[in-house]
Amino acid sequence: MSYRAPVAEMAFTLRHVAGLDAAIAGGAAGDLTLEDAQAILDEAARLANTVIAPLNRKGDRHGTPLAEGAITTPPGWKAAYRAFVEGGWNGLSGPAAHGGQELPLLLNAACSEMWNAASLAFGLCPLLTAGGIEALDKHGSEDLKARYLDKLVSGEWTATMNLTEPQAGSDLAALRSRAEPAGDGSYRITGSKIYITYGEHDLTDNIVHLVLARLKDAPAGTRGISLFLVPKVLPDGSRNDLRCSGIEHKLGIHGSPTCSMSFGDGGGATGWLIGEENRGLACMFTMMNNARLNVGLQGVAVAEAATQKALAYARERRQGKAPGATEAMSPIIEHADVQRMLLTMKASTAAARGICYLTAAALDAARGPEGKAAHDRASLLTPVAKAFSTDLANEVTSLGVQVHGGMGFIEETGAAQLLRDARILAIYEGTNGIQAIDLVARKLPLNGGATVRAQIASMRGVVEGVLKDASPAFGHSAARLRAAIESLDRATSHQLKALTSNRPEEALAGAAPYLRLFGLAQGGACLAKAGLAASAALKGGETDPAHAARIALARFFAENLATAAPGLEQTILDGAAFTQDAKLALAS
Repeated sequence: MSYRAPVAEMAFTLRHVAGLDAAIAGGAAGDLTLEDAQAILDEAARLANTVIAPLNRKGDRHGTPLAEGAITTPPGWKAAYRAFVEGGWNGLSGPAAHGGQELPLLLNAACSEMWNAASLAFGLCPLLTAGGIEALDKHGSEDLKARYLDKLVSGEWTATMNLTEPQAGSDLAALRSRAEPAGDGSYRITGSKIYITYGEHDLTDNIVHLVLARLKDAPAGTRGISLFLVPKVLPDGSRNDLRCSGIEHKLGIHGSPTCSMSFGDGGGATGWLIGEENRGLACMFTMMNNARLNVGLQGVAVAEAATQKALAYARERRQGKAPGATEAMSPIIEHADVQRMLLTMKASTAAARGICYLTAAALDAARGPEGKAAHDRASLLTPVAKAFSTDLANEVTSLGVQVHGGMGFIEETGAAQLLRDARILAIYEGTNGIQAIDLVARKLPLNGGATVRAQIASMRGVVEGVLKDASPAFGHSAARLRAAIESLDRATSHQLKALTSNRPEEALAGAAPYLRLFGLAQGGACLAKAGLAASAALKGGETDPAHAARIALARFFAENLATAAPGLEQTILDGAAFTQDAKLALAS
């Protein structure tokens, strides 16, 4: 089956988990009304369902062939991108001063989920442009903004992020690309970059590359990196000295061109400085933080698509006789193990969606009176949104193949493509291991640990709400979720103490399980919060069966998935000794 955007579930999460109602009531969403938000979601779903989703398989099969420096995107890609741009979707949350609608990032997050669920390869193009818009808007000169932002916000042009080089993956200190002042305010850029998403394509006439490079005599390491805007086509209409030198042949996202880029073969590509010299990393992180949340949303998206496909197959496929069945062969959805897999997929997807939407809401709140506190909350949640969601995407798409059985291993069902596409998500925009390090080493110490303590307190508040509700439909949810949160609290104390006691290796050894633990506790709290809203609706007389399903999903997550929390806690508290034995254990 083709993807169908779950608009009702997305809207419910926006309103009752991420706080869209409160943002609108408090004036934090500008002139946006709930009716407007619903209309936007409905129209976005129409585009995703009818225009983008039908292209997903075509993109996977066609790929992005490179010939004589030019890339041909898959059939239908140009028309779909044109419809996307003409609908104003590229500028949904863009700055109003440059033609954007400046709507909440929270609403844009839901739309971004739809584009990427319909086709991950297609959704990557506007994802990178959004990051470029934010970096240029925050750090670019007025001249650069005037020249480029309008066209980027509209989607007439696209943007890329050029970090990685053959010898420098995640270690940006090893970058070798060079920049030389040209004497007229511009610079000449030389060097090679790899893994550049949509570095070349035929969707737009111009591509605006944001490129990290070093000035002569710049300080060593990351302190000597500057950021430059290097367009494919120069303001005078001539072609810049840059080219796509190769295209990667990848495990997945075949419809998205992943390019090797060469700058300055003819003497130097013309570029302009963004921000200050040797301060490029700070500018690039603006773009990367935007991208990290959007990659988390990609994880939600591909997990949702896999869950929908597995559910549809499980309802149709008959195999074996389920307990109590009268027919000789039952739909496999009636077997307990298949139900367990499907519920794991659905609950994991919903938990990841809640975390990503919470992160987007915090970014919106950071622009208002809450300011720094909301910014710090968003900073804390961003690595969790990126890593937890994309780890789950890999697990959910793998379960999707398992639900399909042998047919999942066959390309024609589409389950295999989702698994292949999802695999990159835990790798790019900072591997999930790097996200875990960021969470533990940089985000936990924010405000002396007060930011993470406040977030844990908010999770405890949800548990108190479940206890107060007292509905038997929640089962043991409150107890299991409370245990997960207390495990998180103790693990947090351990990690902070290790950092302040000059034991960084111990803290980092437990970073990945700590991020997983955080995700389980926060994800469980998100589902429980949705369940509480659903319970209130039922008590108020609403009869929508989706409400009972939301409570059941919250209960499943708490009683079957969040129960891993105590084990993760013990790994964090007691498992760091492996760093002492690693060389011995890995010697042979």
